[in-house]
Amino acid sequence: MNSMERFDLIVIGSGAGALVAAQAARAGRRTALVDQGPMGGTCLNNGCIPSKMLIHPADMIRSIQEAGAVGVHARIDKIDFPMIMRRMHQVVDEGRAHMEETISSRSNLTYYNEKAEFIEDYILKVGSKTLTAPQFVIASGSRSLVPPIPGLEESGYLDNVSLLELKEPPKSLIIIGGGYIGCEYGHFFSAMGTEVTILGRGPRLLGNEDPEVSERLHESLSRYCRVLTGHEVLMVERSGKGKVVSAREAKDGQIKQFEGEEVLLAAGRRSNSDLLHPEGTGVETDRGGWIKVDEYLRTSKEGIWALGDATGKHMFRHTANYEARTVAHNILQAKDESGWIAADYHAVPYAVFSHPTVAGVGMKEEEAAAKGLKVLVERAKYTDSAKGVAMAEEQGFVKMILEEETGKILGARIIGSSAPELIQQVVYLMNTDRQDLATAMSSQIIHPTINEVLGRVFARLERSLVREPLS
Repeated sequence: MNSMERFDLIVIGSGAGALVAAQAARAGRRTALVDQGPMGGTCLNNGCIPSKMLIHPADMIRSIQEAGAVGVHARIDKIDFPMIMRRMHQVVDEGRAHMEETISSRSNLTYYNEKAEFIEDYILKVGSKTLTAPQFVIASGSRSLVPPIPGLEESGYLDNVSLLELKEPPKSLIIIGGGYIGCEYGHFFSAMGTEVTILGRGPRLLGNEDPEVSERLHESLSRYCRVLTGHEVLMVERSGKGKVVSAREAKDGQIKQFEGEEVLLAAGRRSNSDLLHPEGTGVETDRGGWIKVDEYLRTSKEGIWALGDATGKHMFRHTANYEARTVAHNILQAKDESGWIAADYHAVPYAVFSHPTVAGVGMKEEEAAAKGLKVLVERAKYTDSAKGVAMAEEQGFVKMILEEETGKILGARIIGSSAPELIQQVVYLMNTDRQDLATAMSSQIIHPTINEVLGRVFARLERSLVREPLS
């Protein structure tokens, strides 16, 4: 074994993990940051940032195409796909270069851009080197799940990484998976002029979503894509220059074939622990390979913490950033265990940038019912507000859930324009001391804005909460 390099802290993963590494280095800890992939992790390189750089032009295309609803008739003369891709790559490359420069210039921080695996307790093999430290943070992320579909590997497929290298959009595309990635890229490619078929295995799009929202998204996406749920893919074959996907329909067991120039695999994510081998240092994983953590984000091994996609919980970059701040506090700022803070997941927001956008936070109605909570549920359509009418937002709506006894906000779901921006206001309310509507009900809402649709829901819920005075 080569000579051991010793650090105070080793962080594995340069996405949200880089936040912990930088803070530790600033605090004077001798820190190593290790990542076999490009600096910045999934979000910067092949996740949130590049996908939203692509989806924004798709949003603009749909806005132009649907402008006839308000009396504006416009035509798109050209979609410059190469320029869209160049602009995306430029933003990603500049972001990564900035991160690399920042990390390399920081004292107390050494970056290793090589494959890593645990080989003994607190010993990490990184390329040809071995590193050790009394503390580790595992932020090793996840990668595309490749299900064992016969013919898939041989026929070839796109995923969220390889599609970013396309020079032209495929003429036709079959997307395997009806989750976040499938719905977002179904929107993007269909707007680029690709004939898109989405094959979802579950009974509805976004299988964990509120059923009303899933149904509305299915209706809207179906205007531009062929959307089929309840279809299990059995086989992928090459056919001339294209590919044929065979799938069984759950309703009647019929096997159907779908032909396209390309296939996009969007069947979920899998843990990277098979590459890192955390069991080599005594870190426990669950049956899916996700790293087990407690409420403080500690693993089963003393001094080793985990965050982000590596835990398989809330796989969003904003949640990983929050967890990075939590871990950094517990490692660097708390004097002992009494000063540790637990991660709080009661108000984790998310968004799906499809057409229309979907956003949510907290519990769904069925989750609250499963917990035995007595709830109040109210809805408001976008067209219940003057701005929604002006925008001709016929599809958009807000659904909110309160605990009847306390008035506490349990969750909300929104589908329509600016859904992520609207849901953020609910997130703020859920993080007030009382977690109720009081702050919103004492606030003025600019008229006319789409924010008033939230005001409509809030007012209806507030009226439902009013109790008759005791006699």
